[in-house]
Amino acid sequence: MPNADLDRDLESIHEARVLARAARRAQQEIEHFDQVQVDNIVEAMAAAGLQESDRLAAMAHEETGFGNVPDKVLKNNFVLQDVVAAIRGMRTVGVLREDRQEGVLEIAEPVGVVAGIIPTTNPTSTAMFKCLIAVKARCGVVLSPHPGARECIRESARLMHDAAVQAGAPRGLIGCMNVVSMEGTRELMNGRDTDLILATGGIGLVKAAYSAGKPAYGVGPGNVPAYIERSADVGKAVRDIIAGTTFDNGTLCSSEQAIICDRAISAQVQAEVKANGGHFLSAEESERLAAVLITDDLLVNPRLVGHSAEAIADEAGISVPSGTRVLVCPLDGVGKEHPLSREKLSPVLAYYVVEDWHEGCERCMQLLRFGGLGHTLSIHSQDRDVILEFGLRKPAHRVLVNTVSALGAVGYTTSLFPSMTLGCGSWGNNITSDNIGPQHLLNVKRLAYETRPLSRSMSGEPAASGRAAEAAAPELESRIAEFLTSRGVLPTSGATPPGAGRNTVVSARDAQMKPQSTFPRASSAPPSPTPKPGPSVRSCGCSTTSCGCETTSADKESVGPAAPAPAASPEPPRDRSPIASQPPAGPSSPLPAAPASPPPPEVVEFVSETDVRDAMAKGEKICIGPATIITPLGRELGEQHGVFRRQ
Repeated sequence: MPNADLDRDLESIHEARVLARAARRAQQEIEHFDQVQVDNIVEAMAAAGLQESDRLAAMAHEETGFGNVPDKVLKNNFVLQDVVAAIRGMRTVGVLREDRQEGVLEIAEPVGVVAGIIPTTNPTSTAMFKCLIAVKARCGVVLSPHPGARECIRESARLMHDAAVQAGAPRGLIGCMNVVSMEGTRELMNGRDTDLILATGGIGLVKAAYSAGKPAYGVGPGNVPAYIERSADVGKAVRDIIAGTTFDNGTLCSSEQAIICDRAISAQVQAEVKANGGHFLSAEESERLAAVLITDDLLVNPRLVGHSAEAIADEAGISVPSGTRVLVCPLDGVGKEHPLSREKLSPVLAYYVVEDWHEGCERCMQLLRFGGLGHTLSIHSQDRDVILEFGLRKPAHRVLVNTVSALGAVGYTTSLFPSMTLGCGSWGNNITSDNIGPQHLLNVKRLAYETRPLSRSMSGEPAASGRAAEAAAPELESRIAEFLTSRGVLPTSGATPPGAGRNTVVSARDAQMKPQSTFPRASSAPPSPTPKPGPSVRSCGCSTTSCGCETTSADKESVGPAAPAPAASPEPPRDRSPIASQPPAGPSSPLPAAPASPPPPEVVEFVSETDVRDAMAKGEKICIGPATIITPLGRELGEQHGVFRRQ
């Protein structure tokens, strides 16, 4: 290796380490930001991008020579408007979801620092997209640009970084490599400061990302077949297909790559293609086109990616009418012998005629297997049964119906999650089949309270099972009865003999073993009519139902294990259920003397929106302290209505 190349590689490796280290420091700071701070930063980034969208699109076109400026502006604005609108209400900080029924909370944690690999086909839109979703998830991000689009990608990253910093983000949160080499990109992906790889690019680069030893989201190639079934609106179908394959000159991986149509409507399809700027090539012209457009290893010639149909025809020495928008090549097979049946990333379509939807289904699967497994397929039809068959049987994770595939797959003409990174699932050797968003850059912790206690024998050994358990049942029930009697759950008179009174023992045992979760299971059933022996104990600690303590809904659902009772003698465990469901004390169980003065209200450890609404409905207050965890919606509602009492 020449010294100049070696020096460049070393410089690239060093730059990757420096940028990742800076992103790590910044990420450790932003992970403590609240949701409002994060959202304000994202909005500022989007606003700054919109102001420069046209300029960035022009830079990308000038530097790469791919596509056209108006379509690149649309892609930029799609990211800065549609994607941002989709993630605007998304929670990425603190408690994401709360299941009070099952006692589970889901809590967001950022994955850390993201290595973003940016392609030359959609450089500015993809760069801004990855910066926005990373910051939304409180992650740092370092971009490795394709060498052919380095300047426009760096400018996009600089714009995002400066806007984020001005809105309060730490410096270094967003970085972009300037000295780009494969060795530097490998260092970025493999470096100890990188936590996750988000790779968009060629097959080799995506494979390198998956072999880096880090979690990685890669995307597979798209070889999108577009099937026109005989019941379709042929005019609209052809317009949609040509609009998709010519959008930014076919640089989106979800662009249509082949038309498959029923023989019964083939003549009509061909007429509509010609009317919309399509030009059909002869077999000899198709071979000449394949020779210049597809390389020997069945990849698209990078010199012709994203060029116009007329420019590509001229390169192949083919004469086409002025105004030709797309080159259409009739083929009779799929595979190595038919190079144009591969992904072409240009306004070139293969063309197949089939007898019916059964044959059309098989042809679509052949095309997907030859280079687009798991990505996208489109069908144009009015027959719901045929549409469903395609959805059920095709190895594609986006089956689009009667729309432009190029823009439907990314969520522009459909309600799919808007994204510039489309997973292809296990069919495409990807970890996910989703449209990637901030949710994929989060680790989700789960806080789970006990809802089903583990049943054990009194000796501490696991309970017996099967026949052994059946034989030991009378003795076990007797020992349980003795234990519950000693705890005051069962009356002392008339101890239950072995094997007798099983239902009484079991019901008492169930009361003793009742889950003490912060999140009691909701129930519409009325309180049990059977009075429970012993004193009626409030969650505030008082032994009367008419004490003078101020209790709240949060007090009634105190967090964590119950505090020991102040009385010296044993007493039943405190019931954490709401006070309204407490049965009255039994007549044979005298109430103990009330304490001289009631204890102060108990400070709760966690407050949700539901707790606040319960307190508002009952006219109560919630006692909170410095360590109390309050969900954002709960805090906003509680402070607005003065529900909180600070201890």
